[in-house]
Amino acid sequence: MKVVRYKATLAYDGTKFAGFQVQRQQRTVQGVVEKAIKTIAKSKQRIPVNGSGRTDSGVHALGQVIHFDFPFSLPAAAMLKALNSLLPLDVLVTDCQIAPPNFHARYDTTGKQYLYRVSQGRYTDPFRRFYTGHWRYGLDLARIKLALPDFIGQHDFSSFAASGGSITNKVRTIFTASVSEAANHELVFQFYGDGFLYNMVRIMMGVVLEIGNGRRPQHDILRLYQVRDRTQARYTAPASGLYLQKVYYGDGPADKSSKSD
Repeated sequence: MKVVRYKATLAYDGTKFAGFQVQRQQRTVQGVVEKAIKTIAKSKQRIPVNGSGRTDSGVHALGQVIHFDFPFSLPAAAMLKALNSLLPLDVLVTDCQIAPPNFHARYDTTGKQYLYRVSQGRYTDPFRRFYTGHWRYGLDLARIKLALPDFIGQHDFSSFAASGGSITNKVRTIFTASVSEAANHELVFQFYGDGFLYNMVRIMMGVVLEIGNGRRPQHDILRLYQVRDRTQARYTAPASGLYLQKVYYGDGPADKSSKSD
């Protein structure tokens, strides 16, 4: 019996998930996808799903990529249809392909793009609280736009990585960092790099928001590279505003060896 490797792209609402990775007695994205695959295969054995990286509880995805090995061949379109018929409404397979047998969703990545949505206002909007990070303090957009280029380039992001992680190499390259204004007093940030550490984007956002509020010097990001001290970055922006937007596999400017999480 020939095993077939599939590559699929997922969009999901992370609100009711305890993150992507399987956890005992927790509802996870990986867990519900593996359950659907097992049902399609009519298998008693687990069919492992490998993701491009882990997303935390409450974090969303527009373009998470996975791969899995299926015990027999189905057309990719049929696999997509079957998965979407079995998955809960907060997960959607947006693309499915038969992949080369050596393709790996995590280790073959050459870049990732994250999006972070910030809602502004004195009070938290009850209809956006699960999909934006609320910031009720004033923000100077000009200060933010001047600070964001300090992220671009290759830097040691030790100050921007959650403590307790197992990864020792904290050097990453950011290719683009931008902000735009959206409707309903919302700011949309995008970060594209060769890889991101645990909680890195949320910590970067915390620093950016404090710069925008005047709580930090204009170019404090540069100082944080030097001190390599997570405690000096302070605030971690809420998970609710973070989206894994796209994963690249040699199809973007980060076409180089991956350093992704």
